Amino acid sequence: MADPTSYRPRTGEIPTGPGVYRFRDPQARVIYVGKAKNLRSRLNSYFANPATLMPKTHTMVHTAASVEWTVVGSELEALQLEYTWIKEYAPRFNIMFRDDKSYPYLAVTLGEKFPRAQVMRGDRRKDVKYFGPFYPAKAIRETLDTLLRVFPVRTCSAGIFRRAQQSGRPCLLGYIDKCSAPCVGRISPEDHRKLADELCQFMGGEGTRFMRDLEGQMKAAVAELDYEQAARLRDDIAALRRVFERNAVVLSEDTEADIFAVAEDDLEAAVQVFHVRQGRIRGQRGWVVEKVEETNGPEFIEHLLQQVYGENTGGDRIPREVLVPVEPENPEELATWLRGLRGAAVNLRVPQRGEKAALMGTVRDNAEQSLRLHKSRRAADITTRSAALQELQEALGLPVPLMRIECYDISHVQGTNVVASMVVVEDGLPKKSDYRKFSITGDAARDDTASMYDVITRRFRHYLDDQAAMAPVISGEISIEESGEKAPPRKFAYPPSLVVVDGGPPQVAAAVQALADLGIDDVYVAGLAKRLEELWLPDDPFPVVLPRASHGLYLLQRIRDEAHRFAITFHRQKRSAAMTTSLLDGVPGLGPSKRQAIVKHFGSLKRMRAAGAEDFQQVKGVGPRLAAHLVEALAAPGPSGDEGHDGGAEPAVNTATGELLD
Repeated sequence: MADPTSYRPRTGEIPTGPGVYRFRDPQARVIYVGKAKNLRSRLNSYFANPATLMPKTHTMVHTAASVEWTVVGSELEALQLEYTWIKEYAPRFNIMFRDDKSYPYLAVTLGEKFPRAQVMRGDRRKDVKYFGPFYPAKAIRETLDTLLRVFPVRTCSAGIFRRAQQSGRPCLLGYIDKCSAPCVGRISPEDHRKLADELCQFMGGEGTRFMRDLEGQMKAAVAELDYEQAARLRDDIAALRRVFERNAVVLSEDTEADIFAVAEDDLEAAVQVFHVRQGRIRGQRGWVVEKVEETNGPEFIEHLLQQVYGENTGGDRIPREVLVPVEPENPEELATWLRGLRGAAVNLRVPQRGEKAALMGTVRDNAEQSLRLHKSRRAADITTRSAALQELQEALGLPVPLMRIECYDISHVQGTNVVASMVVVEDGLPKKSDYRKFSITGDAARDDTASMYDVITRRFRHYLDDQAAMAPVISGEISIEESGEKAPPRKFAYPPSLVVVDGGPPQVAAAVQALADLGIDDVYVAGLAKRLEELWLPDDPFPVVLPRASHGLYLLQRIRDEAHRFAITFHRQKRSAAMTTSLLDGVPGLGPSKRQAIVKHFGSLKRMRAAGAEDFQQVKGVGPRLAAHLVEALAAPGPSGDEGHDGGAEPAVNTATGELLD
């Protein structure tokens, strides 16, 4: 750990105005971002007597190697810059509320000739009507499935819709009356659009009118002795009522609000939010976060709202009211920032009495229950991971804790399409953003040891290059221009505590030799052999055998299996791409762009082989002659050869990029 006095800036150098600061570790990674009304007062508090610091703050300042700051003109600018930095760097010592999922919405694509109802996430699109948010997504999918009984609008993708048009047969939903089947002309475009408009009106709050109209139609059918029609209408009314029951009215129908509540202890905090739209609870969402920074209630709420709403560029994603348990720090600046995102005023307040205060009590109960459940589950998980890492460190006799482990695996079929994978585990958990794939060619592909030497050399050459290019970390002030420059990612710059290779002494020796040739002597290497699951260390004639019930062995097995899965997936991609390329090679008139368009259109080799000349002519640029050549080429026997446990599946295609996938 670093000594904070080694990088502490002089008090007189730190300005007294508002600004944003960030701490960096020895590898120049940003590990904490904060803002302050008075930078000098706030930064000096981090270098006080270590005994007075909170444990998390103590760890942060002893992990850092420098601190830098940027002076801004106002607290609102500080709020905006702090959010920008947290979003860009994802510092490990900041509380992070956002996960990898966006809010699910029910969307109706009114801009299409035949509007489609679907569950959508992400950025808003033009000419699409959104309703929500809903959470979890299962709830809105069940709701949409129920509504299709009354409003049977199209829900299929463009590809399925186009294939139904070509074949003249609707999909399954068309046969069970949950789609009006505009693809085969069962309903006119005008009538189908009317159905979509009625669905939008129902979701917009006019459900009572629709149920009243259906009840009138049911009574009329009974009067005419048309009992079958009356029974169908009765079931439609029941379906709409089920939708209403799932979204019970809790507040007045003009209420648009997000209601937050927090339950916390000294180490963790649980947050719950109810999304109320048209007076109904449309969704519920929650987070449980570790309190890695020292914050009070107002600061915690400010960081929560900052991260939850930071990327909500669509105006109506932020409601008119945001109700919180305590007033956040800098409420005026935060409300101004939210108003800028929404494009209209946002009422940010703490409910004191009435229905909204009572509903916040319900949200708080959910947060407390979520925290209790999380702690009961998490305790065993953290204990197990810590025990596994400690046991592995002791078994291998390593002097450093295993903060980062990298595992490498080689995959090929009889020496062809040789690839390798690198998977990363930090603190016992996979870090998929740092996974890497390697293609191996030439002499390096002659055997596994040569391939392992090549991969380790390439990975750690990047590490040395990044280290050489990295500017020294120095405490001090930086300008707004410097703070706005987004540094290129340097994930290879972070060395592992342990390198694990899939194999025995030959693979371990190859990895050690690669590191030695690069002049690296502070990275430890071990090999995990599949036969008896023993661990091999460099220059040790006898393996380390861990007990079968060992947590450390189980952790290594999971890492090794993940590396194997990742390598096999990449190998299959290369093999599938090579297979398709060989099948289409030599087709007259077929260039790279047309080949990619064909692959993107059909999605898999199986569909290409089943397609006829007319199907190929649906692809832009493919005429009758080229279509005939394609049918002839794909009808010929393709490359043979069984790949053992790696083969047998038809290659699929990423339809967004045209890339062949496993």
